[in-house]
Amino acid sequence: MVDFTKLNLLGKSLEFTQVLQQIDRFARCDAALLINGETGIGKELVARAIHYLSQRRDGPFIPVNCGAIPDSLIGSELFGHSRGAFTDAREARQGLIAQAEGGTLFLDELETLSASGQVALLRFLQDHEYRPLGASQSRLANVRVIGATNANLAALAKQGTFRQDLLYRLNVLTLDLPPLRSRGDDAVVLAQAFLRTLCSRYQQPQRSTIYDLRR
Repeated sequence: MVDFTKLNLLGKSLEFTQVLQQIDRFARCDAALLINGETGIGKELVARAIHYLSQRRDGPFIPVNCGAIPDSLIGSELFGHSRGAFTDAREARQGLIAQAEGGTLFLDELETLSASGQVALLRFLQDHEYRPLGASQSRLANVRVIGATNANLAALAKQGTFRQDLLYRLNVLTLDLPPLRSRGDDAVVLAQAFLRTLCSRYQQPQRSTIYDLRR
């Protein structure tokens, strides 16, 4: 049995237990995975758990906030570049894909990818080949891709703002995370865990409830 508490995944509700079962199952597979869930629900925690339960656990886990990558730098950030590839490229630099070699590339906030960013990612997902800017040869990456979003990508694809073919490549496996409000008493479980952590951090006697903390 997997001890999910060591992976900071806490909860006892049926909804959350079903998610843990999916995490365990998806960790045994190497296909692309799309995690859906509201902001703050713990999508990166889940992605990390899948990584560390998988055969890639000894490889790197590289998290990427897609919304933080300027459109003009998407190619360089993902694929890297050779020295002299552009004006400020004074030395060669690995991209995020190369940094994730042998491990997992976690792409958060997928809905923020620009049109050019979506094209770049789609080309990579088709055969896991990429070419650093300025390089003469393509490279083959040994990387698992896990994406995450708080948006309805299927609806965005129908609107034409997210590529349908990219969604198809990302959505090989799907994991829908339930919001905390639908998980029964899991909020209490999490609150008690936070209290234990805070009491330990600030060298305070252990309390069992938030009301005890005020005493």
